[in-house]
Amino acid sequence: MRLEIGNKVAVLDDVLKGKVTAIDNHTVSVQTEDGMIFNFNEKELVKIDAEQHELTKFSDINNDFFKEKIQQAKPQKSLFKKQQKEVIMEVDLHINQLVKSTRGLDNYDMINLQLDTAKRKIEYGIQKRISKIVFIHGVGEGVLKSELHSLLNKYPVKYYDASYKKYGLGATEVYIYQNINE
Repeated sequence: MRLEIGNKVAVLDDVLKGKVTAIDNHTVSVQTEDGMIFNFNEKELVKIDAEQHELTKFSDINNDFFKEKIQQAKPQKSLFKKQQKEVIMEVDLHINQLVKSTRGLDNYDMINLQLDTAKRKIEYGIQKRISKIVFIHGVGEGVLKSELHSLLNKYPVKYYDASYKKYGLGATEVYIYQNINE
């Protein structure tokens, strides 16, 4: 690239741009729009043929051309297909949802009650061929979540964090493998 006096240039590693005022060997003097003059190596500069707003006018989302294209676009079908008969069971393992009062219960009793409830629901889901169960355990210190995951490892299931949008960080979704040949 050969720069000439009067060319508009931009600095590659900076936000400066201006006009070339002098060229001495490989050193180019550039005057910015506010009148400051800087010296750069010619390899640090790039020639600007068109103003930036001219280059980006086609990417403007308010452009009528793009508005028409957006309106003409047909909604795409989802790549994920949900089975119509899919049943999702939600189980809230918060202790206040399982008992009327926690009076007289220590932490050990409460976690065992929550895990027994989870165990019963998993076995019920397997028996009734329910494909998904969402266990709502809350965030807390993560004790119930880790104990629940240990329990789930004993069953023919796959589990993962449930929808963050719907449950936040405090739920685990369980997929129960179904044997079709039964």
